Amino acid sequence: QVQLVESGGGLVQPGGSLRLSCVASGFTFSSYGMSWYRQAPGKERELVASVSLAGGRTNYADSVKGRFTISRDNAKATTYLQMNSLKPEDTAVYYCKAGLTQVPRGWTWGQGTQVTVSS
Repeated sequence: QVQLVESGGGLVQPGGSLRLSCVASGFTFSSYGMSWYRQAPGKERELVASVSLAGGRTNYADSVKGRFTISRDNAKATTYLQMNSLKPEDTAVYYCKAGLTQVPRGWTWGQGTQVTVSS
């Protein structure tokens, strides 16, 4: 029922840019904060960025601050992550998550979208 479908990943060179999208369905999107996580091979899943219900407040991991921008469009039930000045260490599977202190009933991690920064 609850679905979060990530897209927009791909292979880019260092210094390049990507824009990730997360389309939500099965819950009241505007009632939840949203966040992006990533997980690199052999690493724990880490929080990258989060955004409040109406998009007025954002938070970023120190490693991406100044390079990544999280935003949301409640009319489209979509969360975005604009990634600029990409580095090889940004290589990971990126996942979106609904809710910060409370998740929608039935929510679970999806498949994510692969971001590879190389060459």
